[in-house]
Amino acid sequence: MADTESYESALDSLPGSHPYPRTSRYHDAEIGVHRRADGTEVRYTKRRLLPPLGAETEAHTVGAGERADLLAQRYLGDPGQWWRIADANPLLDPRELTDEAGRVIGIPLAGGFPRGERRV
Repeated sequence: MADTESYESALDSLPGSHPYPRTSRYHDAEIGVHRRADGTEVRYTKRRLLPPLGAETEAHTVGAGERADLLAQRYLGDPGQWWRIADANPLLDPRELTDEAGRVIGIPLAGGFPRGERRV
């Protein structure tokens, strides 16, 4: 018997249903529509607001050679979720997360950030 695809996964694969998959950092971002002078519409992703700092995290001391994607695999089960770790830490450049051994960073709990207020 063939494997069945989940309802959510099937919706994500429909053109126009969601511009970004559920695992994307942009999935919950608002989509805007710009109307050109000739009347054509251009869809764009509006600014993504970050979750509030102080959301529940687990402390992790960075070891030599660690990378955010490897930490995401270890703690969140998906290396593509490295951006959740970046969002949980007040750094401008996500490469700073692991560039210095001994730095303590926050790792969001596997359930993710709670919905609600977000920071700019």
